[in-house]
Amino acid sequence: MRRACRIVWAVPPLPFPDPPLIGAGVMVRPWHRADLPQRFAGFNDPLCLRFSWPLTTTFTEEHVRRRFDDEEKARLGGEELALAVADAANPGLVLGGASVYDVNAYEERAAIGYWLAAHARGRGVASQALRLLSGWAFDRLRLARLELTCAPDNIASRRVALRCGFVREGVLRSHVRFKDARRDSVIFSLLPGELT
Repeated sequence: MRRACRIVWAVPPLPFPDPPLIGAGVMVRPWHRADLPQRFAGFNDPLCLRFSWPLTTTFTEEHVRRRFDDEEKARLGGEELALAVADAANPGLVLGGASVYDVNAYEERAAIGYWLAAHARGRGVASQALRLLSGWAFDRLRLARLELTCAPDNIASRRVALRCGFVREGVLRSHVRFKDARRDSVIFSLLPGELT
């Protein structure tokens, strides 16, 4: 009797950018537990909750506390790297967050996302953070493709993606569970050498 052969890939932990990524007044760095109040206050904004909070339950500080632990487990498992977007001149001032997630080392692809606190919007912070993290992901993680998805009516995120060189590929119908329903997503991709 022949036995099926199964290949198991050893997935290393995802490294933190060292030193932190800095450009045009923005720093992309690891989250710190001391960031919890700013992370909660920044994400607990009507726009963030509208487009990025998938649950119908109220967003609380406990969600942020648990997220720190979940993110570290995902980082150690090679699946996700969540980072703070901070002011380069004042690294303790949190402007938002960015992450590389759904990392598939074998396929050399991952997804990327970001959010900004209300006080950081309209200054190019999201574009700068996306450029920094995308460039790092291609160089350090040796990716061949980055994917970015957002709700079809999230015009600001769509503009940021296009501004950074991401190409709109289409709409993924009924793509994700979102607030007790299904939501479509617009999908963008970026290949090495396309970052603008």
